[in-house]
Amino acid sequence: MVECKRVGVEEGNKKGPQTIEKAKQGAYVARTVSSLQKIRTHSGELLGVIPKPDGTLYSKPYAKLIGEVVRSNDPELLRHFILTVGVLSNHGNWFKSDDPNKELRVLAQSYDWLLFLTDDGLAEFIRDILQSGKPGVAPAKAAFLASYSAKKKENRFTKVQMDLDADRVLQDYFAANLRRIERWFNVVSPKHSSVEGLQRQIDALAKKDWRNILGA
Repeated sequence: MVECKRVGVEEGNKKGPQTIEKAKQGAYVARTVSSLQKIRTHSGELLGVIPKPDGTLYSKPYAKLIGEVVRSNDPELLRHFILTVGVLSNHGNWFKSDDPNKELRVLAQSYDWLLFLTDDGLAEFIRDILQSGKPGVAPAKAAFLASYSAKKKENRFTKVQMDLDADRVLQDYFAANLRRIERWFNVVSPKHSSVEGLQRQIDALAKKDWRNILGA
């Protein structure tokens, strides 16, 4: 499941962007889709809580619980669990220098994983695709320019629809440059984590025999 939200300056405003509403919407999605919830103790410790079918609550320190759930084959832990991953970009929206805005803090507290696409990473993608003269990336370049130019006639690259040839170019590009692309992202939360750690969790969940675990 993918939920996309664009942050921009609202019409009529001289300054922006309007991040707080997007942050609240993103946080709401992250907090409601999964059975795993976060709570704080009086001492400030972050706990993870999962309701079980008998009405009891299963709780552990958050990092330990999410690791246990990912490794588990217990249907009571996995049935309504969804690993939530948020991705942000554009320093101007979410940071003042190196200080996170309150909106970013809200998102970091809501998602299991929050990644930040760096300006350098975005610039590298623009150079490789949008500014490239290589024939192999031409369909993707054309789709972007047709969708995001002053003279556009139709959207060929959006979150709803994508030009097929452009999609093939990008799939090949990402596959061929996977290790380099991983370095485009910083992990905002969990602290002291890496993109490789997220990949391991996603791989572990993807390899589970969900039909037998959940009795579908």
